[in-house]
Amino acid sequence: MKNKFLLIGIALVSLIACKTTSLQVANVQTQKNISINNELKNDEEFVKVIEPYKQKLDREMNQKISHTSVDLTKQGDNSNLGNLLADYTFDGANEWAKSNLKKEVDAALINIGGIRTTIGKGDILLKSIFEVMPFENEVIIVKMKGTDLQGLFDYYAKTQVNNPVSHLYIETQNGQLSRTLINGKAVNPNQDYYIATSDYLALGGDNMKFFAKGEMIPTGIKLRDLFIDYFKKNPEVIPNTDVRLNFIGKK
Repeated sequence: MKNKFLLIGIALVSLIACKTTSLQVANVQTQKNISINNELKNDEEFVKVIEPYKQKLDREMNQKISHTSVDLTKQGDNSNLGNLLADYTFDGANEWAKSNLKKEVDAALINIGGIRTTIGKGDILLKSIFEVMPFENEVIIVKMKGTDLQGLFDYYAKTQVNNPVSHLYIETQNGQLSRTLINGKAVNPNQDYYIATSDYLALGGDNMKFFAKGEMIPTGIKLRDLFIDYFKKNPEVIPNTDVRLNFIGKK
């Protein structure tokens, strides 16, 4: 915390200095480096200035928004936290699509690396969601031809990665695709599908180049805001534990 106050103070001083309207050459004196560590003392006046804001932020971040009776983890090919957040992504994007596109979302896909931590059983606080999703990623809907979805399935077959999905079933046998379903049905190559994901993945993050064949539709919704809304809508979280990624013979 001391380091944080010091850095904020430095930033404020820099801003004030930038308001100088004319350039002047100051006396150049030999300076010494100051190590930023726990030995530095707080600037008490600065602490007093920001304390009310810190208290307000702490109150907001420590508010209870939901509850879970089980640990929500990201381990395994069908982690309960991964499934939960993929479902929330689907639900939020689907609600937006029905209102704005007069269409329904067919599936959702997020990346396990974007889920930065787990949530222990008990009360779920607002700050927990900021810790799980610290990034400012946006929900993107990608319109894809049925034929182009093969790239998505091939990606999972090749990587065997546990990136969470919703309304998708991907099964492999020793690294080869053996069954693929979207919304419980086989893919229709002549149909357009709407896949909800993050802007990071839609733009090819995690090497998901298959999205480049689709049409990106921005929603303006931040993933973290969507998650917060859905946790608030569900006072008791009950994550789905169904099998969506079934990598048989995975090494």
